[in-house]
Amino acid sequence: MRHQKKRGMKLGTDASHTKAMKKSLVAALLANDRIKTTLPRAKAIRGNVDRVITWAKKGDLHSRRLAIAAVGDKEIVREVFEKAEQGMWADRNGGYTRIMKLGPRKGDNAEIAIIELVNEPVKKAAAPTKVEPVAEKAEDAE
Repeated sequence: MRHQKKRGMKLGTDASHTKAMKKSLVAALLANDRIKTTLPRAKAIRGNVDRVITWAKKGDLHSRRLAIAAVGDKEIVREVFEKAEQGMWADRNGGYTRIMKLGPRKGDNAEIAIIELVNEPVKKAAAPTKVEPVAEKAEDAE
C-alpha cells in the first residue's frame, strides 16, 4: 500500500534533501548551461528547469517571483529572464533541456549524464506535399 507516500523521485535521500538537491542542480544548470550529474538526477530536474524557462518566457512579475522561489538566486533568474526576453527559446514550446548519457562512473558504476540547455532553433519539418490523385482522362472518353 502507498499510504503517506508522495509522488516523485526520492533519489536515495529524504524529501527535504531531495528538494534542496534539485534546487541546487537547477540553479547550477541555469547558471552554467551544462552540468554533469547522475542520470536519475538529470531526469529529476528536467521538469523543474522547463518550468522555470516557461515562467521566463511569460515574463510577468508573478512568474519572476515563482522562479526566484524555485531557483533560490535572483541573479540567475534575472539572467534567464533576460535570455528569454531576447528570444532565446521563442520558437520552442518545451524541451529546453538535452540529456546525453556518458556511461558508468568508475567508482560506483552510477550512470553519468550531461544535461544542458538547448540553444539551437527548432528545425521546421518539411510539410508533406499533398499529392492529388490523377483523374482519369475524361477527354479520351468523349
